[in-house]
Amino acid sequence: MKLNVLSPTGTAAGEYEVRFELIENGRGTQAVHDTVVARNAGKRRGTAATKTMGDVNGTGKKPWRQKGTGRARAGSFASPLWRGGGVVHGPQPRDFSKKVNIKVKRLALRKALSERLISNDVLVLEDIQLTSPKTKEFVALIDKLDLTGKTVLFLVGQENRNAELASRNVVGVEYGSGDRVDTYHLLKFDKLVFTKAAFAQLEARLGSNA
Repeated sequence: MKLNVLSPTGTAAGEYEVRFELIENGRGTQAVHDTVVARNAGKRRGTAATKTMGDVNGTGKKPWRQKGTGRARAGSFASPLWRGGGVVHGPQPRDFSKKVNIKVKRLALRKALSERLISNDVLVLEDIQLTSPKTKEFVALIDKLDLTGKTVLFLVGQENRNAELASRNVVGVEYGSGDRVDTYHLLKFDKLVFTKAAFAQLEARLGSNA
């Protein structure tokens, strides 16, 4: 598969040949699901907690004697039956993380990128060249690429401080690198814009037997 390469002005600047085989059937769909679920689960803090009978602040004294009062037996002020008492089977701190092995992650990444390529949602630029870290320059670039009004992920192969700073205030735009992007982000945005170097980095991560 060949991709058209665009210059920073939006004009044609050659072609880029994709060096991995696209996944066009159902293979990899479960890997994508497992990887995204694991990624989101890993971001859960898991700090929700309720007080059990042992955590409730108060005396351990028996509220009243066992017999002779005419009232039901009571052994603790921290009883779950009482207002202010402990909670039965409430949430406790836990780890929500899920393990996904490297081969599954790589397959998910390849499947997600294949789907975006097949859907023509990927653009490749020679490079992103801004003379200053001004938002208006980045907005002008988006306009030249005909991406106004869309959510866009820009991926570069090496540090580009001007582009990183200029993209911060643009709504619906995120900025990252080809060697760190994950499956979730490949699926999240309307369009993916790679520099040639960033796309090569991502291809290298996929490996020959992904």
